[in-house]
Amino acid sequence: MRLATWGADLSRAGPGLLLRDLLKGEDPAIAGVISTLAAVRPDILLLTDMDWDGDGAALSSLADRLAEQGLAYPYRMALPSNAGLASGLDLDGDGRLGGPGDAQGYGHFAGEGGLALLSRWPLGEMRDLSGLLWRDLPGARLPRMDGHPFPSDAAQAIQRLSSSGHWIVPVETPAGRVTLLAWSATPPIHDGPERRNSLRNADELAVWLRLLDGDLGPVPEGAVVIGNANLDPMDGAGLRDDMLKVLADPRLQDPLPRSEGARADADPGQVGDPALDTVDWPGGSEGPGNLRVTYILPAATWHVIGSGVVWPRPGEPLAEAVQAAGPHRLVWVELDR
Repeated sequence: MRLATWGADLSRAGPGLLLRDLLKGEDPAIAGVISTLAAVRPDILLLTDMDWDGDGAALSSLADRLAEQGLAYPYRMALPSNAGLASGLDLDGDGRLGGPGDAQGYGHFAGEGGLALLSRWPLGEMRDLSGLLWRDLPGARLPRMDGHPFPSDAAQAIQRLSSSGHWIVPVETPAGRVTLLAWSATPPIHDGPERRNSLRNADELAVWLRLLDGDLGPVPEGAVVIGNANLDPMDGAGLRDDMLKVLADPRLQDPLPRSEGARADADPGQVGDPALDTVDWPGGSEGPGNLRVTYILPAATWHVIGSGVVWPRPGEPLAEAVQAAGPHRLVWVELDR
């Protein structure tokens, strides 16, 4: 079975706009997504930046577009995202209320940039950890400023850990049950001395270690950690040692998905292997540069057949489609028992 995850650009500036663009059929980013997925043909696909709507209309419309390309996903799931979910409090400590940083996850409207799952095979009963309060995570590292909780005790009493979502989803496949540990973490940037975003990013990743430790309920069968950590183990911002710790955990394995396109597009001074990069952000003074932020980490019990990152070189097939779909690149891994 081929698993894939992608932070493709399926978020828009307001509610309902993604559905509008899907129905009009003229959006170049959506066309790039469709073309790329039709070529890669994953059996299970996790999208980590897709706007959510209450009727699931956008996800259904995307599935219809993919079915026209012979890629059928009869089993689908999307839940409300924490991004844009109003809190009523000042969660980012800027002294103002109602901004995107005051939502449970940074966002301008409810449902912005959430998770969406599409599968060829049936989905089992899932567990949603998206409502877990940050302070309730075993070993939580909550931000503090001048010896006090940041931004306030009241804020930490309601602050959810997930900036988007944390899902535990079993899928019944011909190779046996695979349990997806799916998430998309906040970027560890725009921090003050309290390091709120870096700490939250690292604790969003730590959820999966606590789950494998048995601290958050039963340990899932056939686990695969999948999604956007927004954390590179060697380059960029954030608590990089936390990513190294997960990659070295003996309960998981790192298939090391690579692409020659990323290798050819390496940034000057990169410490990590550029062939492993999964996002093409501007470098230098304009941004963090190319990084490895998207992961598929199967349990050590799975047999990895193959893996890769869809990052074509200029002029190669899919190069224009992938570029149009946004800075993130699709990551895939093939597994068997």
